[in-house]
Amino acid sequence: MSPRAVITGLGVVAPTGVGVTEHWENSLAGRSGIGPITSFDAAGSPIRWAGQVTGFDEKAFADSKLLVQTDRWTWFAFAAAQLALADAALDPATMDPFDLSVVTASASGGNAFGQREIQALWSQGPRAVSAYQSIGWFYAASSGQLSIRHQLKGACGVLVADAAGGIDALSEAVRLIRRGTLAVVAGGTEAPLSPYALACQSGEATIDGRGVYRPFAPDASGYVPGEGGAILVVEDRDRALARGAPTIYAEIAGTASTHDAHHVTDPAPDHRQYARAMREAIDRAGLTPADIGAIFADGAGDPVRDRQEIAAIREVFGARRIPVTVPKTMTGRLYSGGAALDVSWAALALTHGMLPPTVGDEVDDLDIDLVRQPTHVHDLSAVLVLARGAGGFNSAAVLTAA
Repeated sequence: MSPRAVITGLGVVAPTGVGVTEHWENSLAGRSGIGPITSFDAAGSPIRWAGQVTGFDEKAFADSKLLVQTDRWTWFAFAAAQLALADAALDPATMDPFDLSVVTASASGGNAFGQREIQALWSQGPRAVSAYQSIGWFYAASSGQLSIRHQLKGACGVLVADAAGGIDALSEAVRLIRRGTLAVVAGGTEAPLSPYALACQSGEATIDGRGVYRPFAPDASGYVPGEGGAILVVEDRDRALARGAPTIYAEIAGTASTHDAHHVTDPAPDHRQYARAMREAIDRAGLTPADIGAIFADGAGDPVRDRQEIAAIREVFGARRIPVTVPKTMTGRLYSGGAALDVSWAALALTHGMLPPTVGDEVDDLDIDLVRQPTHVHDLSAVLVLARGAGGFNSAAVLTAA
Protein backbone atom coordinates (compact mmCIF):
# COMPACT_ATOMS: atom_id res chain seq x y z
CA MET A 1 0.00 0.00 0.00
CA SER A 2 1.30 3.44 -0.92
CA PRO A 3 2.35 5.60 2.07
CA ARG A 4 -0.29 8.11 3.15
CA ALA A 5 0.80 11.74 3.48
CA VAL A 6 -0.57 13.50 6.53
CA ILE A 7 -0.15 16.97 8.04
CA THR A 8 1.34 16.78 11.53
CA GLY A 9 2.57 20.35 12.00
CA LEU A 10 1.24 23.80 11.12
CA GLY A 11 3.32 26.97 11.17
CA VAL A 12 1.38 30.14 10.40
CA VAL A 13 2.71 33.67 9.97
CA ALA A 14 -0.17 35.73 8.63
CA PRO A 15 -2.19 38.92 9.10
CA THR A 16 -4.51 36.78 11.22
CA GLY A 17 -1.73 35.93 13.65
CA VAL A 18 1.63 34.29 14.26
CA GLY A 19 1.20 30.70 15.37
CA VAL A 20 -1.74 28.34 15.00
CA THR A 21 -3.59 29.34 18.18
CA GLU A 22 -3.67 33.08 17.51
CA HIS A 23 -4.42 32.53 13.83
CA TRP A 24 -7.36 30.18 14.47
CA GLU A 25 -8.88 32.31 17.23
CA ASN A 26 -8.76 35.43 15.07
CA SER A 27 -10.12 33.51 12.09
CA LEU A 28 -13.18 32.27 13.97
CA ALA A 29 -13.70 35.76 15.37
CA GLY A 30 -13.63 37.19 11.84
CA ARG A 31 -10.85 39.65 12.72
CA SER A 32 -9.44 41.09 9.51
CA GLY A 33 -5.74 41.84 9.21
CA ILE A 34 -6.30 44.15 6.25
CA GLY A 35 -5.61 47.83 6.84
CA PRO A 36 -3.64 50.86 5.67
CA ILE A 37 -0.01 50.04 4.90
CA THR A 38 2.16 51.10 7.83
CA SER A 39 5.62 49.75 6.95
CA PHE A 40 6.40 52.85 4.86
CA ASP A 41 4.67 56.04 3.72
CA ALA A 42 2.29 54.71 1.07
CA ALA A 43 0.56 58.04 0.42
CA GLY A 44 1.94 58.20 -3.11
CA SER A 45 1.37 54.53 -3.89
CA PRO A 46 -1.61 53.33 -5.94
CA ILE A 47 -1.89 50.49 -3.40
CA ARG A 48 -2.37 51.81 0.12
CA TRP A 49 -4.13 48.93 1.87
CA ALA A 50 -2.94 45.38 2.41
CA GLY A 51 -2.99 42.41 4.75
CA GLN A 52 -0.01 42.91 7.07
CA VAL A 53 1.71 40.70 9.63
CA THR A 54 1.87 42.83 12.76
CA GLY A 55 3.93 42.27 15.87
CA PHE A 56 6.37 40.01 14.06
CA ASP A 57 9.85 39.92 15.62
CA GLU A 58 12.26 38.33 13.17
CA LYS A 59 15.01 38.34 15.82
CA ALA A 60 13.06 35.69 17.70
CA PHE A 61 13.56 33.29 14.79
CA ALA A 62 17.01 34.09 13.37
CA ASP A 63 20.23 35.75 14.54
CA SER A 64 21.54 39.01 13.12
CA LYS A 65 24.16 37.27 10.97
CA LEU A 66 21.44 35.39 9.12
CA LEU A 67 19.00 38.29 8.99
CA VAL A 68 21.40 40.48 6.97
CA GLN A 69 21.63 37.73 4.36
CA THR A 70 17.90 37.31 3.87
CA ASP A 71 14.64 39.08 3.10
CA ARG A 72 11.45 39.42 5.16
CA TRP A 73 9.88 36.73 2.99
CA THR A 74 12.50 34.25 4.19
CA TRP A 75 12.16 35.50 7.79
CA PHE A 76 8.52 34.46 7.60
CA ALA A 77 9.63 31.03 6.33
CA PHE A 78 12.13 30.70 9.22
CA ALA A 79 9.37 31.43 11.71
CA ALA A 80 6.69 29.28 10.06
CA ALA A 81 9.02 26.29 9.71
CA GLN A 82 10.17 26.56 13.32
CA LEU A 83 6.57 26.78 14.52
CA ALA A 84 5.51 23.85 12.31
CA LEU A 85 8.32 21.58 13.50
CA ALA A 86 7.54 22.45 17.12
CA ASP A 87 3.84 21.81 16.52
CA ALA A 88 4.69 18.41 15.06
CA ALA A 89 7.16 17.69 17.90
CA LEU A 90 9.62 16.75 15.18
CA ASP A 91 13.32 17.41 15.77
CA PRO A 92 15.31 17.06 12.53
CA ALA A 93 18.50 16.62 14.57
CA THR A 94 17.24 13.21 15.72
CA MET A 95 16.69 11.92 12.17
CA ASP A 96 18.76 10.96 9.16
CA PRO A 97 18.96 14.25 7.20
CA PHE A 98 18.49 12.36 3.93
CA ASP A 99 15.05 11.26 5.14
CA LEU A 100 13.95 14.93 5.32
CA SER A 101 13.04 17.30 2.49
CA VAL A 102 11.87 20.87 1.97
CA VAL A 103 9.71 22.25 -0.84
CA THR A 104 8.46 25.83 -0.87
CA ALA A 105 6.58 28.03 -3.31
CA SER A 106 7.60 31.54 -4.32
CA ALA A 107 5.96 34.12 -6.55
CA SER A 108 8.38 37.04 -6.35
CA GLY A 109 11.28 36.32 -3.98
CA GLY A 110 13.02 38.86 -1.76
CA ASN A 111 11.46 42.13 -2.84
CA ALA A 112 12.65 44.52 -0.14
CA PHE A 113 16.16 43.04 -0.21
CA GLY A 114 16.36 43.48 -3.96
CA GLN A 115 15.04 47.04 -3.83
CA ARG A 116 17.59 48.03 -1.22
CA GLU A 117 20.52 46.67 -3.24
CA ILE A 118 19.31 48.21 -6.50
CA GLN A 119 19.10 51.57 -4.76
CA ALA A 120 22.64 51.08 -3.43
CA LEU A 121 23.88 50.21 -6.91
CA TRP A 122 22.50 53.33 -8.55
CA SER A 123 23.26 55.76 -5.73
CA GLN A 124 26.69 54.51 -4.61
CA GLY A 125 28.00 52.14 -7.26
CA PRO A 126 28.68 48.41 -7.51
CA ARG A 127 30.92 48.21 -4.43
CA ALA A 128 27.99 49.26 -2.24
CA VAL A 129 25.95 46.21 -3.25
CA SER A 130 25.78 43.44 -0.65
CA ALA A 131 27.58 40.20 -1.34
CA TYR A 132 24.31 38.49 -0.45
CA GLN A 133 22.30 40.13 -3.24
CA SER A 134 22.62 37.08 -5.47
CA ILE A 135 21.05 34.81 -2.83
CA GLY A 136 18.88 37.16 -0.77
CA TRP A 137 16.30 37.92 -3.46
CA PHE A 138 16.47 34.54 -5.24
CA TYR A 139 13.14 32.74 -5.38
CA ALA A 140 14.73 29.53 -4.04
CA ALA A 141 16.32 31.30 -1.05
CA SER A 142 13.79 30.10 1.51
CA SER A 143 14.11 26.44 0.50
CA GLY A 144 17.89 26.72 0.56
CA GLN A 145 18.04 28.49 3.90
CA LEU A 146 15.60 26.05 5.53
CA SER A 147 17.56 23.11 4.16
CA ILE A 148 20.79 24.47 5.65
CA ARG A 149 19.27 25.53 8.95
CA HIS A 150 17.45 22.28 9.71
CA GLN A 151 19.79 19.95 7.76
CA LEU A 152 17.06 18.77 5.39
CA LYS A 153 19.20 16.90 2.86
CA GLY A 154 16.63 14.89 0.97
CA ALA A 155 15.10 16.11 -2.31
CA CYS A 156 14.55 19.86 -2.02
CA GLY A 157 13.06 22.43 -4.37
CA VAL A 158 10.88 25.43 -5.07
CA LEU A 159 7.69 25.77 -7.14
CA VAL A 160 6.71 28.92 -9.04
CA ALA A 161 3.03 29.09 -9.97
CA ASP A 162 1.90 32.39 -8.48
CA ALA A 163 -1.01 31.88 -6.05
CA ALA A 164 -1.34 28.20 -6.99
CA GLY A 165 2.22 27.46 -5.85
CA GLY A 166 1.38 26.58 -2.26
CA ILE A 167 -0.73 23.61 -3.34
CA ASP A 168 1.87 22.57 -5.90
CA ALA A 169 4.55 22.53 -3.15
CA LEU A 170 2.34 20.28 -1.04
CA SER A 171 1.67 18.07 -4.07
CA GLU A 172 5.41 17.56 -4.39
CA ALA A 173 5.58 16.81 -0.67
CA VAL A 174 3.00 14.04 -1.17
CA ARG A 175 5.01 12.58 -4.04
CA LEU A 176 8.16 12.58 -1.92
CA ILE A 177 6.36 10.82 0.96
CA ARG A 178 5.08 8.17 -1.44
CA ARG A 179 8.63 7.63 -2.69
CA GLY A 180 9.92 6.93 0.79
CA THR A 181 10.82 10.30 2.32
CA LEU A 182 9.79 10.31 5.99
CA ALA A 183 8.95 14.01 6.41
CA VAL A 184 8.75 17.11 4.24
CA VAL A 185 8.68 20.76 5.30
CA ALA A 186 6.44 22.38 2.67
CA GLY A 187 4.36 25.47 1.96
CA GLY A 188 4.95 29.08 1.02
CA THR A 189 5.39 32.60 2.32
CA GLU A 190 5.45 36.01 0.67
CA ALA A 191 6.48 39.58 1.55
CA PRO A 192 5.27 41.70 -1.38
CA LEU A 193 4.55 45.00 0.41
CA SER A 194 7.75 47.00 -0.20
CA PRO A 195 7.49 50.07 -2.49
CA TYR A 196 9.18 48.26 -5.39
CA ALA A 197 6.95 45.20 -5.04
CA LEU A 198 3.79 47.31 -4.88
CA ALA A 199 4.89 49.23 -7.97
CA CYS A 200 5.20 45.91 -9.80
CA GLN A 201 1.71 44.88 -8.69
CA SER A 202 0.01 48.19 -9.37
CA GLY A 203 -0.47 47.45 -13.06
CA GLU A 204 -2.54 44.36 -12.28
CA ALA A 205 -6.07 45.09 -13.45
CA THR A 206 -7.69 42.88 -10.82
CA ILE A 207 -6.08 44.49 -7.77
CA ASP A 208 -7.92 46.95 -5.53
CA GLY A 209 -5.58 49.36 -3.78
CA ARG A 210 -8.32 50.73 -1.49
CA GLY A 211 -8.61 47.65 0.68
CA VAL A 212 -11.93 46.47 -0.76
CA TYR A 213 -11.84 42.68 -1.27
CA ARG A 214 -15.27 41.14 -1.85
CA PRO A 215 -15.02 37.86 -3.76
CA PHE A 216 -18.22 36.65 -5.37
CA ALA A 217 -19.90 40.04 -5.06
CA PRO A 218 -21.53 41.00 -8.39
CA ASP A 219 -19.70 44.34 -8.29
CA ALA A 220 -16.38 43.01 -6.94
CA SER A 221 -13.55 45.44 -7.69
CA GLY A 222 -10.49 43.23 -7.25
CA TYR A 223 -8.35 41.69 -4.57
CA VAL A 224 -6.17 43.13 -1.81
CA PRO A 225 -2.53 41.95 -1.57
CA GLY A 226 -1.11 40.58 1.64
CA GLU A 227 2.01 39.13 3.22
CA GLY A 228 2.76 35.97 5.14
CA GLY A 229 1.78 32.36 4.58
CA ALA A 230 2.24 28.94 6.12
CA ILE A 231 4.71 26.10 6.33
CA LEU A 232 3.47 22.58 7.08
CA VAL A 233 5.10 19.35 8.18
CA VAL A 234 3.97 16.46 5.99
CA GLU A 235 4.77 12.91 7.08
CA ASP A 236 4.15 9.29 6.27
CA ARG A 237 1.09 8.44 8.37
CA ASP A 238 2.40 5.14 9.73
CA ARG A 239 5.67 6.74 10.78
CA ALA A 240 3.84 9.68 12.40
CA LEU A 241 1.68 7.30 14.43
CA ALA A 242 4.67 5.16 15.38
CA ARG A 243 6.63 8.10 16.74
CA GLY A 244 3.61 9.47 18.60
CA ALA A 245 2.99 12.68 16.69
CA PRO A 246 0.82 14.89 18.95
CA THR A 247 -1.68 15.77 16.22
CA ILE A 248 -2.56 14.47 12.80
CA TYR A 249 -4.58 17.32 11.37
CA ALA A 250 -5.54 15.84 8.01
CA GLU A 251 -4.48 13.60 5.18
CA ILE A 252 -3.58 15.15 1.83
CA ALA A 253 -5.65 12.60 -0.05
CA GLY A 254 -5.48 13.96 -3.59
CA THR A 255 -4.02 16.86 -5.53
CA ALA A 256 -4.06 18.01 -9.13
CA SER A 257 -2.77 20.87 -11.25
CA THR A 258 -3.70 22.00 -14.74
CA HIS A 259 -2.85 24.94 -16.96
CA ASP A 260 -5.03 27.02 -19.27
CA ALA A 261 -2.24 27.56 -21.86
CA HIS A 262 -4.13 30.67 -22.96
CA HIS A 263 -2.42 33.97 -22.03
CA VAL A 264 0.57 35.22 -20.04
CA THR A 265 -1.66 36.83 -17.39
CA ASP A 266 -5.35 36.24 -18.16
CA PRO A 267 -7.24 32.99 -17.53
CA ALA A 268 -8.89 31.14 -20.40
CA PRO A 269 -12.39 32.40 -21.29
CA ASP A 270 -13.83 29.07 -20.19
CA HIS A 271 -13.43 27.14 -16.93
CA ARG A 272 -12.61 23.74 -18.43
CA GLN A 273 -9.09 23.30 -17.06
CA TYR A 274 -10.05 24.62 -13.64
CA ALA A 275 -12.90 22.11 -13.38
CA ARG A 276 -10.54 19.34 -14.55
CA ALA A 277 -8.16 20.10 -11.68
CA MET A 278 -11.06 19.77 -9.22
CA ARG A 279 -12.26 16.48 -10.70
CA GLU A 280 -8.79 14.95 -10.81
CA ALA A 281 -7.98 15.91 -7.21
CA ILE A 282 -11.25 14.35 -6.01
CA ASP A 283 -10.71 11.23 -8.14
CA ARG A 284 -7.12 10.80 -6.92
CA ALA A 285 -8.42 10.98 -3.36
CA GLY A 286 -10.65 8.01 -4.15
CA LEU A 287 -13.75 10.10 -3.53
CA THR A 288 -16.70 11.53 -5.43
CA PRO A 289 -18.01 15.11 -5.36
CA ALA A 290 -20.74 13.94 -2.99
CA ASP A 291 -18.07 13.21 -0.38
CA ILE A 292 -16.78 16.79 -0.25
CA GLY A 293 -18.22 18.71 2.69
CA ALA A 294 -16.90 22.21 1.97
CA ILE A 295 -14.82 24.22 -0.48
CA PHE A 296 -12.07 26.71 0.30
CA ALA A 297 -12.37 28.77 -2.86
CA ASP A 298 -9.74 30.78 -4.69
CA GLY A 299 -11.99 33.87 -4.52
CA ALA A 300 -10.25 36.14 -7.02
CA GLY A 301 -12.45 39.16 -6.24
CA ASP A 302 -12.84 39.81 -9.97
CA PRO A 303 -16.32 39.35 -11.48
CA VAL A 304 -15.04 37.42 -14.53
CA ARG A 305 -12.80 35.07 -12.57
CA ASP A 306 -15.38 34.63 -9.82
CA ARG A 307 -18.06 33.61 -12.32
CA GLN A 308 -15.63 31.16 -13.89
CA GLU A 309 -14.94 29.62 -10.49
CA ILE A 310 -18.65 29.24 -9.78
CA ALA A 311 -19.19 27.69 -13.21
CA ALA A 312 -16.38 25.19 -12.56
CA ILE A 313 -17.81 24.30 -9.14
CA ARG A 314 -21.27 23.77 -10.65
CA GLU A 315 -19.83 21.60 -13.41
CA VAL A 316 -18.17 19.34 -10.85
CA PHE A 317 -20.83 19.37 -8.11
CA GLY A 318 -23.96 19.83 -10.19
CA ALA A 319 -26.99 21.36 -8.50
CA ARG A 320 -25.82 20.34 -5.03
CA ARG A 321 -25.42 23.25 -2.62
CA ILE A 322 -22.10 23.08 -0.84
CA PRO A 323 -20.61 25.51 1.71
CA VAL A 324 -17.98 27.76 0.12
CA THR A 325 -15.64 29.92 2.19
CA VAL A 326 -12.93 32.46 1.40
CA PRO A 327 -11.19 33.17 4.72
CA LYS A 328 -8.42 35.01 2.87
CA THR A 329 -10.80 37.96 2.96
CA MET A 330 -9.20 38.45 6.40
CA THR A 331 -5.64 38.47 5.04
CA GLY A 332 -5.72 39.50 1.42
CA ARG A 333 -4.27 37.31 -1.29
CA LEU A 334 -0.81 36.20 -0.19
CA TYR A 335 0.35 34.95 -3.60
CA SER A 336 2.56 31.87 -2.99
CA GLY A 337 1.66 31.96 0.70
CA GLY A 338 -2.08 32.00 0.08
CA ALA A 339 -2.79 28.41 -0.89
CA ALA A 340 -0.55 27.09 1.89
CA LEU A 341 -2.52 29.19 4.37
CA ASP A 342 -5.80 27.95 2.89
CA VAL A 343 -4.62 24.36 3.36
CA SER A 344 -3.84 25.21 6.99
CA TRP A 345 -7.33 26.64 7.43
CA ALA A 346 -8.78 23.50 5.85
CA ALA A 347 -6.75 21.21 8.11
CA LEU A 348 -7.93 23.11 11.18
CA ALA A 349 -11.51 23.00 9.90
CA LEU A 350 -11.35 19.21 9.66
CA THR A 351 -9.78 18.98 13.13
CA HIS A 352 -12.37 21.20 14.80
CA GLY A 353 -15.41 20.61 12.56
CA MET A 354 -15.66 24.37 12.00
CA LEU A 355 -15.50 26.46 8.84
CA PRO A 356 -13.87 29.90 9.14
CA PRO A 357 -15.93 32.70 7.61
CA THR A 358 -15.75 34.90 4.56
CA VAL A 359 -15.72 38.44 5.97
CA GLY A 360 -16.68 41.79 4.49
CA ASP A 361 -19.74 43.75 3.53
CA GLU A 362 -22.93 41.77 3.24
CA VAL A 363 -23.76 41.52 -0.45
CA ASP A 364 -25.91 39.43 -2.74
CA ASP A 365 -23.41 36.80 -3.78
CA LEU A 366 -23.51 34.97 -7.10
CA ASP A 367 -25.87 32.21 -6.03
CA ILE A 368 -23.48 30.17 -3.92
CA ASP A 369 -23.61 29.15 -0.27
CA LEU A 370 -20.95 31.54 0.97
CA VAL A 371 -20.02 30.94 4.62
CA ARG A 372 -20.51 34.29 6.40
CA GLN A 373 -20.17 33.17 10.03
CA PRO A 374 -18.04 30.52 11.75
CA THR A 375 -20.04 27.41 10.97
CA HIS A 376 -20.06 24.01 12.61
CA VAL A 377 -20.34 21.21 10.06
CA HIS A 378 -21.41 17.85 11.42
CA ASP A 379 -19.16 14.94 10.35
CA LEU A 380 -16.93 17.10 8.15
CA SER A 381 -14.62 14.50 6.62
CA ALA A 382 -13.35 15.94 3.33
CA VAL A 383 -12.74 19.44 1.97
CA LEU A 384 -11.56 20.80 -1.35
CA VAL A 385 -8.98 23.63 -1.47
CA LEU A 386 -8.71 25.60 -4.70
CA ALA A 387 -6.09 28.02 -6.01
CA ARG A 388 -5.33 29.82 -9.27
CA GLY A 389 -2.31 31.78 -10.38
CA ALA A 390 -1.83 34.51 -12.96
CA GLY A 391 -1.12 33.08 -16.37
CA GLY A 392 -3.47 30.10 -16.18
CA PHE A 393 -2.29 28.00 -13.22
CA ASN A 394 -5.04 25.90 -11.59
CA SER A 395 -4.49 23.70 -8.54
CA ALA A 396 -6.74 21.70 -6.22
CA ALA A 397 -6.20 19.62 -3.11
CA VAL A 398 -8.53 17.28 -1.22
CA LEU A 399 -7.93 16.99 2.51
CA THR A 400 -9.61 14.29 4.56
CA ALA A 401 -9.99 13.75 8.28
CA ALA A 402 -7.06 11.66 9.49
